[in-house]
Amino acid sequence: MNWDQIAGQWKQASGRMREKWGKLTDDDLQSVAGRRDQLIGRLQERYGIAREEAEREVDAFSDSYHLDERPGERTRRAGKA
Repeated sequence: MNWDQIAGQWKQASGRMREKWGKLTDDDLQSVAGRRDQLIGRLQERYGIAREEAEREVDAFSDSYHLDERPGERTRRAGKA
């Protein structure tokens, strides 16, 4: 899933981010508001990690985000159901 889609579903995505990165506060996620670079910066601050590692984490989250969708949701979008 690309980042634009995550940004468009920010409320749902931020809930999943909060589960994944518990050190991020609701205020952090609200101020990030879908901006990938801001999220990377917050992860660096909260977890004390390098930018490259934070980027990898965000990319992995982005790549796996669609796996958390409800069953059949991806197939309906793809026009297969």
